[in-house]
Amino acid sequence: MKTETMQSDVAVIGGGLAGVCAAIAAARLGSKVVLVNNRPVLGGNSSSEVRVWVCGATAHGINRYARETGILGELFVENQYRNPDGNPYLWDLVILEAVKAEPNITLLLNTDVHEVEADGPEENRMIRSVTGWMMGSERRIRLESPVFLDCTGDGLVGFMAGARHRIGREASHEYGEAWAPEEADGITLGSTLLFYTKDAGHPVRFMPPSFAKDIEQTPIPIKRVIRSGDSGCHYWWIEWGGELDTVHDNEVIRDELWSVIYGIWDYIKNSGQFEAESMTLEWVGSIPGKREYRRFVGDYVLNQNDIIAQEPFHDRIAFGGWSIDLHPPQGMYAEASGSKHMHADGNYHIPYRSLYSANVGNLLFAGRNISASHVAFGTTRVMATCAVMGEAAGTAASLCAAKGVSPREIYHSHLQELQQTLLRQDASVIGLRHEDERDLARLAQVSASSFRSSISVDKPHEATRLERDAAILFPVDPAVERLELLVDAAGDTRLTVELWDTGRPENYVPHSKITEAETTVSKGEAQWISLPLHWAPDAPQNAFVIIRENPDVSLYRAAEPLTGILAFEKGAVPNASANLEEHDENQPVVAWSMKAAVRQPFCFKVKGRTEAYAPEKAVGGYKRPFGGPNLWTSEPIGPEREAWLQLTWEHEISMKEIMLTWNDDVNEDLINLHHHRTSFDIIPELVKSYRIEARVQGQWRVATSVGDNRRRSNRIRMKEPVLADVLRIVIEETNGAPCGELVEIRVY
Repeated sequence: MKTETMQSDVAVIGGGLAGVCAAIAAARLGSKVVLVNNRPVLGGNSSSEVRVWVCGATAHGINRYARETGILGELFVENQYRNPDGNPYLWDLVILEAVKAEPNITLLLNTDVHEVEADGPEENRMIRSVTGWMMGSERRIRLESPVFLDCTGDGLVGFMAGARHRIGREASHEYGEAWAPEEADGITLGSTLLFYTKDAGHPVRFMPPSFAKDIEQTPIPIKRVIRSGDSGCHYWWIEWGGELDTVHDNEVIRDELWSVIYGIWDYIKNSGQFEAESMTLEWVGSIPGKREYRRFVGDYVLNQNDIIAQEPFHDRIAFGGWSIDLHPPQGMYAEASGSKHMHADGNYHIPYRSLYSANVGNLLFAGRNISASHVAFGTTRVMATCAVMGEAAGTAASLCAAKGVSPREIYHSHLQELQQTLLRQDASVIGLRHEDERDLARLAQVSASSFRSSISVDKPHEATRLERDAAILFPVDPAVERLELLVDAAGDTRLTVELWDTGRPENYVPHSKITEAETTVSKGEAQWISLPLHWAPDAPQNAFVIIRENPDVSLYRAAEPLTGILAFEKGAVPNASANLEEHDENQPVVAWSMKAAVRQPFCFKVKGRTEAYAPEKAVGGYKRPFGGPNLWTSEPIGPEREAWLQLTWEHEISMKEIMLTWNDDVNEDLINLHHHRTSFDIIPELVKSYRIEARVQGQWRVATSVGDNRRRSNRIRMKEPVLADVLRIVIEETNGAPCGELVEIRVY
């Protein structure tokens, strides 16, 4: 046995997605990081050992422009390219390679931290070290660091350090939460085991083990959905243990889940109710995926009302968008639906004060153990949201180490620096404007070869009857004068159209009706009809135009998408069986579905010039859609027609680094495993090849060229500073989209 001590700037305990993103964030900022995980693979519940889908703010396509950026965004886009079929082992590799790419990270796998040295009074504890045992290597490793992150999920490190925490459900009166019980209790969400199946191509016999549950003696066949071809997270509802202690009863819970999995497979194979003769089990999980245990208490406890109100916290450092998703305590044996969901009208914000301990001075946390009520935890617990909180916590930890201050001092004295650092690294924050005074691009005059100055979707693909209300969302900057629609009419009729605002810049649902118009439509095909809809809002924002149901009218879907444009149908796509998911169909993001219209907007034209895609948007300060697309879009490019964006300064400046953020369509719902796959392996809107030109002493020269790009964020560091008065980004080719699209350019 070896005993050793490691010292670092930041110690991250827990190698799920929260811990991984925390470690990478801190390492990229220059901190020496130790990342400790008690399993042989990274990824936590998303790893090949458990195989849970990485869900987040997109909510499987319910929320708009909601996919996470930053470190998790990089992992999503890389996995889409390298692992389009959703192989769990390849997802493991994507995560592992991201960690190994950071020279400042020391990775300790198979290392279980079970000792914490902390001291100080109850209200001001300090962690001095943690100690772990590396299984298989007989190494006892003591980790010393000025700041620690508990990303363990169960919150073991913080618990042993004396951090205040909660387990179970708060009473409704504590935070005024409608979904909380009247009296507090210890009930949590249960744990889950999953299984994979495959078609062997020949008959396969299945003999159930003696402990397999006879599920026909339970409510499962009636109250849940069983299909022979389903695998993995299709069976997320195999859940149990919410009325037990999900940590101390972990083995009991695992055995019960195993008994049900083998009972389900016996039912599929041997009941005669399924076509499953050649189906066989490919994999059965052995580590229960825990949903809930300890939740730490920070300087702020996020609650249900904050989520639904989309509270715009001044210290917001991340966003979420998954519904408040709570499950019955009895899990798979419940008579009730497997889950009930409450949706906000869009993405919500997460405050920094929920990521550090109220009483342990050098402890941050991220993941399902953050400072949130049980009800609010129902949305923050999903892994993509855990990951973006991890990036924020890791960034804060690095600042703590560099400045020699506590996480609380970061809040009181360095909050703007934390938020601006997150924006610089393209983290998932909505509604904060870039204000980095070091960015020389903010001082330049911006121009371009061209930009999209009109909104027109005019390449029809197929007609679809207006059997339900439909809608179009588009940016209004500065005004809309008229709207034209491409329609068929089976007979002479009238069509009603209403223009609504969205209430908040981050929302994409109808909020307040601004105006409406009605027009006569004559019988005929493929005719453009004009509707007077005038609106000149005080600030650029999106319009939500509702086209009221008329079965005699057909709209046309387009063959190509247009950035900044979304299409919706009301009540078009059910979310899931009511036995599995209970949604309120009256909640706007549920009622207005875009799932059937992704990348297929309706054909329409907006009369009036738009500035929504102007070159100035690339230095406008926003890196995500927020009241508009917030990017520069060129006119179509081709082999003989390049597009460029140019920065011009009054005097020569010294350029050392250029940061480019390309559009990777954050409306596209990506996922790590087999839930679905896109029809493309690289986001088409991403620019593929470009060059950077600089005017040096009156002469143009190529500073660098980039080819085969498939990433959103590009950082170009010059070998030597370049003195120039003009900089030009020349787009040569995209990955399939007709136009070049640049979200942001920064120059340092």
